[in-house]
Amino acid sequence: MKQMNIFLSAALLLLLSSCTMGKQNGAEDASAQPPHLEQRGGVTQLIVKGKPWLALGCELGNSTSSSREYLAPYWDQLQAAGVNTVLAVVSWEQTEPVEGQYDFTVVDNLLKDARAHQMKLALLWFGSWKNGITSYTPTWVKRDTERFPLAQTPEGRPLPILSTLGDATCQADGRAFAAMMRHLKEVDARQQTVVMIQMENEVGLHGHPRDYCPLAEAAYNGPVPQELISWLTEHKETLLPETRQAWEANGCPTQGTWAEVFGPEDRAAEIFMAWHYAAYMDRITAMGKAEYSLPTFVNAWIVQPEDTRPGNYPSGGPQAQNHDIWRAAAPHIDILSPDIYLNDFPHILQLYARSGNPVFIPESRSGQNGAANAAYAIGAMGAIGYSPFGFERNCADEVNATFRSFYQKAGLVADTILAAQAEGRINAAWLKGSEPEHVKDTIALGQVRIVCELVSSGMRNGGAPQLTGGTYDPKAVGYVIAIHQHDGSYLFLGSNVRVTFLPAEGTDAIVGLAKVTEGDFDAQGRWHEGRWLNGDEIQLRYDLLYAVEEGFSGQGLNFGRPEPQFLRAELFQY
Repeated sequence: MKQMNIFLSAALLLLLSSCTMGKQNGAEDASAQPPHLEQRGGVTQLIVKGKPWLALGCELGNSTSSSREYLAPYWDQLQAAGVNTVLAVVSWEQTEPVEGQYDFTVVDNLLKDARAHQMKLALLWFGSWKNGITSYTPTWVKRDTERFPLAQTPEGRPLPILSTLGDATCQADGRAFAAMMRHLKEVDARQQTVVMIQMENEVGLHGHPRDYCPLAEAAYNGPVPQELISWLTEHKETLLPETRQAWEANGCPTQGTWAEVFGPEDRAAEIFMAWHYAAYMDRITAMGKAEYSLPTFVNAWIVQPEDTRPGNYPSGGPQAQNHDIWRAAAPHIDILSPDIYLNDFPHILQLYARSGNPVFIPESRSGQNGAANAAYAIGAMGAIGYSPFGFERNCADEVNATFRSFYQKAGLVADTILAAQAEGRINAAWLKGSEPEHVKDTIALGQVRIVCELVSSGMRNGGAPQLTGGTYDPKAVGYVIAIHQHDGSYLFLGSNVRVTFLPAEGTDAIVGLAKVTEGDFDAQGRWHEGRWLNGDEIQLRYDLLYAVEEGFSGQGLNFGRPEPQFLRAELFQY
């Protein structure tokens, strides 16, 4: 019996050891995967070492990363500002100054300095085009326009833009990019400092809807590639309206020239350019991913209000109206991202999130406007991340105090935000005093509707001072992220906004505040409770008869200043 007990004990230990090793190996397998995109719930998230990563980014100025000494003073400032992901340029001209001879000093310096500051990197490959212009190519490419042909105007004048029809150009760009990715795999696959790659920058043709060089002329007057026709036919029922309109105008033909399939107007020329830019960049991306497969994105110079035709903006780029063409031509590119500097950030972002396109904003504003943009992108749109452009230059300035605070606070609850994104427990509001349609917003979350209103001057109704309604400062910008927590409470991160509550649609009950507390999170993500708020701190309306008739309790949350803060609320209904 004693021997049997010894045998059973040994077997049990072996079984437990096997289970433990299995769990460890599973964790190791997950963390050993390269950074990648993964669908989690209704959103796409960036997975790094087996865990979701929220990119609180900064895109450096175009030339900042070319000098380690120039960049050096900014690392500490960015880290203090809450930045956890730096978007940095690596240029073709600097990595292959002589054809076939590679120098990755810039890459290695970025890796060393990012690791020293506990940051991740997204590398921006500036090869054939930057803002649609050819300026970051090596000198040996610039000087050989016969081997590397330029785009041309209808009159035959060369533009300072490489043609998308240059096969030798695409191959040379791709070889250099593949060499960089091979190097990255050798020096960073284990540490995974680099988590994403941007391909080129704001590509598209300036000045005219399409290229008129001899190669482009022959292609435009030749047949539309069967690959595009097949893709359109296969996805006919889910095409974006901009694609469907162009194709249906000619009766959805399945063969013919570009003008015959998409019409003789500028739209056909833009679709032609979109196909060739996307196909060119997909070839380069595929060559790089064959060496080391990282998530890749492209960024769009978006259509401006004053633009009247393609070419006013870079024609054929990954603008929202061209997404179907890019998906057809560039399956190796994962995200079609917008660079947003225009005022109506939510509307533009919604255009770029159609058809399941993952949300990532590589270029936008900082300041209070940028904080509101980032909050909306992360909270309402499930964004992978947000990045103001050139933030290193002014991240320590007073104008960015509230932006720094937002990044710092969002970083403390990044895991909570990411879990809520995946489980559909998060939403956000974006408010702006200069736009009357955006001074209020109502978002649904859990069993309530959350009414968000920009901080105002208040009004009197029945002789009592109110903290809702009234006039709004046209310069004021506000936002709030709301998270419905597993215990039923709501966590808010807000600025310049007042929040009241209504029951879910179809319910007559009134939503009251059971408990409201302010507080903050520590570096480990633990909540530290501060004041319990009541009385004047949560009574936003004293015209209770009017409030009740409108379905409100009169109470709410007051984020009455630009500096963002956390509030936690427990609700009840009566």
